[in-house]
Amino acid sequence: MAALPDSVKRLFTVSLGDLNPFKREENYVSIDIGSSSIKVIEARTGTHGLEVLNYGSVATPTSAIHSNMVTEPDMVAEALKGLLEQRGIRARKAVTAVPGPAVMIKRVKLPNQGPQETEQAVMYEARNFIPEELENVNLDFQVTGTEGDELEGEEVEVLMAAAKKDIVSSYADTLRVAGLIPVVVDVDYFALDNMYELNYDPLENQVAALVNIGSRYSSINILKEGRSTFTGDVPVGGRDITEALVRDLGIPTDEAERIKLGVAAGDFDEEQVSMALLPAVDALIEEVHYALSFFWTAATDERIDVLYLSGGGAQTPELANRLAERAEAPVEVSDPFGRILIDDGVDVAALRRRSSEFAIAVGLAVRRPVDK
Repeated sequence: MAALPDSVKRLFTVSLGDLNPFKREENYVSIDIGSSSIKVIEARTGTHGLEVLNYGSVATPTSAIHSNMVTEPDMVAEALKGLLEQRGIRARKAVTAVPGPAVMIKRVKLPNQGPQETEQAVMYEARNFIPEELENVNLDFQVTGTEGDELEGEEVEVLMAAAKKDIVSSYADTLRVAGLIPVVVDVDYFALDNMYELNYDPLENQVAALVNIGSRYSSINILKEGRSTFTGDVPVGGRDITEALVRDLGIPTDEAERIKLGVAAGDFDEEQVSMALLPAVDALIEEVHYALSFFWTAATDERIDVLYLSGGGAQTPELANRLAERAEAPVEVSDPFGRILIDDGVDVAALRRRSSEFAIAVGLAVRRPVDK
């Protein structure tokens, strides 16, 4: 396996079962650096599982994220430091994620063999699918399943992920500038997987699509019985809806953001808001449906049983209903804190009003440097 920087132990997801539920540990801070906002959660695991101690968000400095990379680390670090100080978050060990579009992901089937042989086979496969010299990327892999019953000879399914070192370093270095210690850099796709595993019980043979509506792009992770089988993204997100409202209604951005959260628009009736909102909503839905079609094409005997929305744009009026009609499956706005303990000092009502924004941060909150 290609070596990762000493301060970044894994570029991957893990099973929640790897956490020791009976060991009380120090606090960690999970940080989701998005193009629109930075979301943080301070958490720890104890005798009753994951506990949220604090949370917060702040706007990402304009143009600080470009091409899936932190291009202005000092500006982002300053905003992050201010947020941590303002919220009274003192944890220093940090977990973050790189955007899915920055990561090359491939699933391969390999002979079931020892760890060293599997690693050698992964390196061979990596040279064929990564359009970069391996010394320029962070590479990781995980064995996700065994399929000895259907295949001639026993094989294992291996999930491989690779990202350019300069992209991974841009996020890790930003945390260092903010006075934090980066211990894990994950992928936002897989953080959603962890959030789902924390809060939902997949049914036998159930296929669930996790759709995170970010600002500039929306990511999709399709799980079968809780195991990731497909990842993808579309280059549209909540920003497109916000811009449509600003343009068509002539309102400031902050008012458009409130409308996206379902808050009534003071000077406009429902029909006016719908005329401005729905074309952008439908455009987003069509892009998501197009991405889902790749899954349907690859898995002709599968259908999606349920979709879970998350991200800042998840609560946009009519989005869930119209996506359900287009995908012909029920759609829910996910609750990342549904089964998580929340400290008495946290304003639970305020957190739950914005809970879908913190889906990735919650998924990161379970990651630890000892994960294998």
